[in-house]
Amino acid sequence: MTDKTCVFTEYLKYRADLRGFDLIQIEHILRYSKERYFDIETHRWIVIGEQGNKLVMIPYEESQTAITPVTIHTTSRQQIKFRLTTGRLTYE
Repeated sequence: MTDKTCVFTEYLKYRADLRGFDLIQIEHILRYSKERYFDIETHRWIVIGEQGNKLVMIPYEESQTAITPVTIHTTSRQQIKFRLTTGRLTYE
């Protein structure tokens, strides 16, 4: 995943700016976080990481050459556990 291009859409840039997240940190989380899940409702991969003191969830799409984050939002361990328990998220 480290050799793929990270493509930031205008929507993601807008959401990151609105929520006070740094694009460089988002890219670092996408490339290096080991906590990854698959969301069976959206059919997207999810990566979890920390941005400052916040736990964030980043849904993304991946091709052979690029990683495209869809959005970013804060989450909690409780929410992640609930989604795993209900089957919405599955382990990578």
